[in-house]
Amino acid sequence: MKPAVLILFASVLAGCGADGAPMRPSANVGMSVGSNGVSTSTVVGASNGTVSVGVGF
Repeated sequence: MKPAVLILFASVLAGCGADGAPMRPSANVGMSVGSNGVSTSTVVGASNGTVSVGVGF
């Protein structure tokens, strides 16, 4: 739970531009069905045009 709160806090801080150029948050959720069943993936990140950071679950 703490890592999720930390990521959310960092995204909000970066998004408001308090620490420099504003960063745009992004999210991607995927689901696939195969012979092994259903699998899901989630990726959250942020980008300011020059730097892009993402975390996948």
